[in-house]
Amino acid sequence: MPPIKLILVDDHDIVRAGLRMLLEAQPNIEIVAEASSGAEAIALAEKYQPNVILMDVTMPDMNGIQTTRQIKAHHPKIAVLALTIHEEEDYFFQMLDAGASGYIPKRAAPEDLLRAIHTVHRGEVFLHSSVAGALVKDFLERGNADSPTEPSNLTEREQEVLTLIAEGLTNKQIGEKLGISPKTVARHRDNITKKLNLSSRAELTRYAIQKGLIPP
Repeated sequence: MPPIKLILVDDHDIVRAGLRMLLEAQPNIEIVAEASSGAEAIALAEKYQPNVILMDVTMPDMNGIQTTRQIKAHHPKIAVLALTIHEEEDYFFQMLDAGASGYIPKRAAPEDLLRAIHTVHRGEVFLHSSVAGALVKDFLERGNADSPTEPSNLTEREQEVLTLIAEGLTNKQIGEKLGISPKTVARHRDNITKKLNLSSRAELTRYAIQKGLIPP
């Protein structure tokens, strides 16, 4: 099985050096490039087409949120994993909205980081317990008054599609899993967003957790 091609993005040399030592010891991970800025990360993503980008959120020229959004717009198959000192909910939700497939704090254990890299590489979503709790808390604080349409208004197929969207799968992956075409998935997705009046993956994920369609 080919190794996971990975790009490190962090504006601190010492942080990248520490991550490099950890990841280079893994036989199934290959660091193909390093970037110290958002602009550099975008250029390297274009050049190397990695499987995973380990993305810092706070950088001086272009932050990780803006960088992730641009990379995902042009290279949707690249999985972005946010590795950051910031555990505030705002950063977490903004990275999720930008297209990140995972969010893990820098204080996390090395084995958690390795697990996160493999999880997003498989096309799944990885949320560290510290931010997964924020996702649930966000819904609980909204209360019933702000609750979106009940899932009973969605067809059984739409609920299946919603669940897989919330788990981070692409239209193609959802189609393969359900035995339908990506075009049909896109049509279901449009119907879901119209019925629920939700658009971003972060909103759909929060909704799916609140309604018990996926575990927190």
